[in-house]
Amino acid sequence: MPPSSDRFSLKQARELLASRSIEKVVVLGANGTMGYGSAALFTQAVPQVTFLARTKAKAEEGLGAAIKLVRSPTVASRAKVGDYEHDFEAAVAEADLVFEALTEDFDVKKDMFDRVEKARRDDGIIATVTSGLSINQLCQGRSDSFRKNFLGLHFFNPPNVIVGTELIAGKDTDPGLVEFIEVFGRVRLGREMIRSADTPAFAGNRVGFKVLNEAAQLAERLGPVLVDRLIGPYTGRALTPLATIDLVGWDIHRAIVDNVHQNTNDEAHETHKLPDYMDKLMERGVLGNKTGRGFFWKDDEKVIHVLDPVSGNYKPQDEVKLPNLDYIDRVAALHRDARYPEAMQVFLAAEGDEADIARKVIAGYISYAFHRVGEVTETIDGIDRIMGLGFNWAPPSVLVDTIGVAATVDMIDQAGLPVPENLAEAARTGEPKIFFDNPHINVGRFFVAG
Repeated sequence: MPPSSDRFSLKQARELLASRSIEKVVVLGANGTMGYGSAALFTQAVPQVTFLARTKAKAEEGLGAAIKLVRSPTVASRAKVGDYEHDFEAAVAEADLVFEALTEDFDVKKDMFDRVEKARRDDGIIATVTSGLSINQLCQGRSDSFRKNFLGLHFFNPPNVIVGTELIAGKDTDPGLVEFIEVFGRVRLGREMIRSADTPAFAGNRVGFKVLNEAAQLAERLGPVLVDRLIGPYTGRALTPLATIDLVGWDIHRAIVDNVHQNTNDEAHETHKLPDYMDKLMERGVLGNKTGRGFFWKDDEKVIHVLDPVSGNYKPQDEVKLPNLDYIDRVAALHRDARYPEAMQVFLAAEGDEADIARKVIAGYISYAFHRVGEVTETIDGIDRIMGLGFNWAPPSVLVDTIGVAATVDMIDQAGLPVPENLAEAARTGEPKIFFDNPHINVGRFFVAG
């Protein structure tokens, strides 16, 4: 059995796993993408997982999707299905862990927790997969035992593939439970567990959606094709930002950035303001891939069309003319040869307004992440790991190490953004020599050639 994390020794991990048992899990909202994906993950670690949804037919759909997702006979052999009307109370009463995966709506979750509280065992664990709602507010006014056993377990989608997972305790969560879930998640579920503070959008979405929404704001002026080219894989991400928003769903994107914009007031506050054009298009049913149209869509002939944010109309992507961006090809070629520092030097030296915009976004990502240390995670390592293993983006520290700390400070300063004090200090003193020191992660995985 591998150690659960650097926080625990192998002996401590074994003792924590032996301290309590999770044999039966109930997943609420098991017909949704996150619900059935999480349920599929739990079937790999526990003997019985009950898929619950509004109707039994919906739960059956969730089970079918889970089986298809992981292509394992273990899912069906360990799964039960039911609905909220007939099976809820009995399933929750015997559950060791109730996992809530409903829509990202505070009132919907609150109403469900009202039912859970009446049916659960006093020692039953309740976890929410919320992507950023307050853990303390979700359990406010509930019994001592509920609050003691309540926490956030934020998987990223699809949870059976993406290992980065945020663990968020409330102020009344039993510290022993937090330690147990951290080890259980790491050892039994194979997740990379990152402890995040109970702040709006936690750590990953707080940092990640700042960049995504900034890209959406830029799209109104530059157009989606140019934005996704400028902030594309060569900058250290597996998927371009606007394609990511389409994949996540515009409604989910709005819920996350609205939450941050309304409940924080940091140095990048305005980059979390949802663009007005997205709000108007959502009223017309544009929600990204789930509705077939977002920033991009494909027609029956597989021709990609791209949104004009100003008019709301679409045109074939091939008709979009881009400026000369040859530097991107040079960066990508160096990435292919694993010459990452050289690639970043080409990025830093690239001329033109478009290169300036790209550097400002990346500088903003680094600056914002380092400024969140002590607020969303204890150290930059937590932000690094959730961005690398949750978003599949180059962690901010990896970019600093690859670009060079002095050059990074210059890039942030030239972009007119605040320079984090620890980066400024490192540039002055030369210490630490590297910021990302994780021997288990190959940094080359983050530098995609295209």
